[in-house]
Amino acid sequence: MQTIEQQFQIEYSYSIFFTQHLFSSKNRVLADFIEGFGETGFQRKALVVIDGGLLLHYPTLTEDIRSYFEGEIPTVQLANNILVVPGGEDAKNDYVLFDNIVQAIDDQGIDRHSLVVGIGGGAVLDLVGYAAAVSHRGIRHVRIPTTVLSQNDSGVGVKNGINYRGKKNFLGTFAPPIAVFNDSTFLKTLDDRDWRGGISEAIKVALIKDAAFFNWIEKNTEALAQRHLPTMEKLIHRCAEMHTEHIRSGDPFEFGSSRPLDFGHWAAHKLEYLTDFQIRHGEAVAIGIALDSIYSFKKELLTEEELNRILTVFQKLGFELYHPKLADNDNINLRNGLNEFREHLGGRLTIMLLEEIGQGVEVHEMDNALIAGSVDYLENIYLQH
Repeated sequence: MQTIEQQFQIEYSYSIFFTQHLFSSKNRVLADFIEGFGETGFQRKALVVIDGGLLLHYPTLTEDIRSYFEGEIPTVQLANNILVVPGGEDAKNDYVLFDNIVQAIDDQGIDRHSLVVGIGGGAVLDLVGYAAAVSHRGIRHVRIPTTVLSQNDSGVGVKNGINYRGKKNFLGTFAPPIAVFNDSTFLKTLDDRDWRGGISEAIKVALIKDAAFFNWIEKNTEALAQRHLPTMEKLIHRCAEMHTEHIRSGDPFEFGSSRPLDFGHWAAHKLEYLTDFQIRHGEAVAIGIALDSIYSFKKELLTEEELNRILTVFQKLGFELYHPKLADNDNINLRNGLNEFREHLGGRLTIMLLEEIGQGVEVHEMDNALIAGSVDYLENIYLQH
């Protein structure tokens, strides 16, 4: 028998730019990046896909993009059609939207020297990144996140995907962007739910990794609740920084079963589906974090004082921390959600809990009775308010 052993490594780096008024002729950050990226000697093109919700607030956005490319990036040919797709989880639930992007890539001649640019919330960026990653075995993509959630979490990571067969992110890839551009001016037109929802991911990463960051959030809940943009910009920058540090130092393509950044997510993913996505991702994550924090307290890992601090921060920010779907059919939906999360991890259940604020701990089994008790705890808080 003969054996050939193959081994190689690929280094990958990308920058996250923080800016304002990205498509202003006075802002060269995007133009300078694109003009300086890639090999010369090719006619490069760019296909832009926009979250349709943005056009309600920025009706001239497509014209602004065309003007910017023509005036600031003349070496890159913008595709004839700027695609517009629905925002929110609908973007990941409709397979036709994926097919439309792939067709545009084909029709517009977007090759491996070209770019696909996604502009929108996290769901749209997931869809666009997935379509780019599987077309021609991988077209480079640029992300321009426009929500708190996508600027501080999903948009700065390495994952893409769509929902399929009733399961969240069942189809997807690990395909990092070549750059991320966080334009904070887009945050000004978010509704209160989307402004607030993204904060839950910052609370998540603070709880499992950085007590000082949680303390900062705790002290700034009023400013965040009142939509003070400079405070939100600081939160987004620190959360994005911690997210990228974790990817760099951990398991970026998730070959193992450890996924600490999914703290609170096993219940959140199921709750999104159970409510037909009426609860948005950040809102569901807040509930999931509250549930797992209570579970941590019931396991005598977390003190009651720390638990109350966590719940109080969420409440001061305006989060609802309970939904009746949690308790449906004697919690069978949550048990099913736990099994689905186990399958998504690859067979071995690994759940992040808290042993103190700023310090997570992994466990490999969950007690159904304690889960039910944690749901009851949340329900009692809800009824008291």
